[in-house]
Amino acid sequence: MARVSGSGALPRLESGGSRQLRAGTLEAARTLLDEVFYPEMTDDDWDHCLGGQHALLWEGELLVAHAAVVPRRLMLGTRPLRAGYVEGVAVHADRRRRGYGAAVMAALEATIAREYDLGALGSTELGVGFYLARGWRVWQGPTWTRTPNGLRRTADEDGWIYVLEGAESLDSSETLTCEWRPGDVW
Repeated sequence: MARVSGSGALPRLESGGSRQLRAGTLEAARTLLDEVFYPEMTDDDWDHCLGGQHALLWEGELLVAHAAVVPRRLMLGTRPLRAGYVEGVAVHADRRRRGYGAAVMAALEATIAREYDLGALGSTELGVGFYLARGWRVWQGPTWTRTPNGLRRTADEDGWIYVLEGAESLDSSETLTCEWRPGDVW
């Protein structure tokens, strides 16, 4: 892993869809995620980051933070919801505690507010305080996934799924179901 030293450049926020980003940007994002989440980052995890909007923070030519929001269909009980699902939130280890994660999340939260019924994400223990401070709340109800073979309970995800409500308040004690996908379903 390459060590990053201070560049002195002012941070610059870039956002855009996976297909609109300039050449090399997605490669830089994948490299950052591989470094931050080593050795757990998988090809499926990376695929989950694609197909939506990315928020990227640069210091000069160095990518120091990334997050993506992708469209997903979630079911609240039997009601379908358009969800902006947050993936790949990462800040380079040498750049943490500078507000960079907040900057990329603010850009995505604005997209979620404009384009989706709610925001959703799966958190790790390290991210809980960060998301709670930003107004995200833990989903209290049971979680499920709709697989090709029917519904499957995802009890291990209970307590780790966070939502950011849109204009409408949701009953977080209801069942929340996501569509199946390869890798981590949530």
